[in-house]
Amino acid sequence: MSDIVIGLLAVVIGAVFCFRGVVAMRFVIALWGAFVGLNLGAGLVSAITGDGFFATALGWIVGVVVAVVFSLLAYLYYAVAVTLAMASVGFVLGTATMAAIGVTWNWVVILVGVLAGIALAVFTLAANLPAVLLVVLSALGGATAVTAGVMLLAGTIDTTDFDRGTLTDTIAHDWWWYTLYVALAVAGAIVQVGLLGRERALRDQWQPTPA
Repeated sequence: MSDIVIGLLAVVIGAVFCFRGVVAMRFVIALWGAFVGLNLGAGLVSAITGDGFFATALGWIVGVVVAVVFSLLAYLYYAVAVTLAMASVGFVLGTATMAAIGVTWNWVVILVGVLAGIALAVFTLAANLPAVLLVVLSALGGATAVTAGVMLLAGTIDTTDFDRGTLTDTIAHDWWWYTLYVALAVAGAIVQVGLLGRERALRDQWQPTPA
């Protein structure tokens, strides 16, 4: 059951992030923050208790609480929103890259993901990245989430793999997963670029509209 729920959430929220991303960041990042918080909270419970990912009521409860906190903070504060978005995208892209090249799921994969997330978040805030680059990053992150969600729904992976050291071994390195990922990323970037200019600027979404 948890595979279906998390898979559907990953597909829906990943698609919104992929195709709307920057142009409606305040709303989209609140959804993305909730999804990241849900998985982070459940992951912390799994790591502490040794139970499976989303295998207990405690995991779901903590996940929902963290999801609400992340969502509210991202909606209210620009710096938190950008940091959360880019840190999570950097982590997703870092771990996905390690899995794609066949690195076994261990501390190296996690470390690369964490470092990539921190570096991307710091660089984004320090350099005030242009909207086009943020479009590309959100399209890539959203495409990764959607692809992972489809893999969960298809049974290629399952949530119990998230707390084991064999995750990358269970991923079928078939060409259609990479084709789906690339197609989503390209389509998402094209759609978002086409919407730029018709939406308020990224930072302005957190500023009050003059009366």
